Amino acid sequence: MRVSRSSVLTLVMVGLLAAALVPSARETWELGRIYVFSWQFLEDIPRRLTGPGRLRFVLQPTIASILGVRAGVADARAGRPGFLTCILTDAALRHEYLATAWTAVRDLVKVGIILDVIAQYLIFHDVHPGAALIVGPVLISGPYALARGLANRATRVRSPRPAA
Repeated sequence: MRVSRSSVLTLVMVGLLAAALVPSARETWELGRIYVFSWQFLEDIPRRLTGPGRLRFVLQPTIASILGVRAGVADARAGRPGFLTCILTDAALRHEYLATAWTAVRDLVKVGIILDVIAQYLIFHDVHPGAALIVGPVLISGPYALARGLANRATRVRSPRPAA
């Protein structure tokens, strides 16, 4: 039996989030607030940017952008519409586009969540699973979607289709 990299990342991610769930739930119960929806979360953002793991704020969006450019060029060469336009307006292709996007970035999202859990522990000596589930994917989804759409547009402008 062969174990895939994606399966290992999933197990590590789920294990870390599960281990952090009980202390986080206890804190929520005792303080009567959910960390992600609190002022403390907003106040902790600058500490995330300067603490251990700050390089991920550069690497993750960069890798996501590279993956987005590859997918956007492939979309343009196949004659498919831009990513963001399609997601927002074309119900028929929306599912296909979201599926290809998830396939392209799923391991990167998992690594992002794992890195956020580790960074939270190193910076705050505490882990908030909800924050990890938000910060990691946000660092990836925005740059990916923007790069995919812009690459599609740039490829179409550079090599227009011949008239039929």
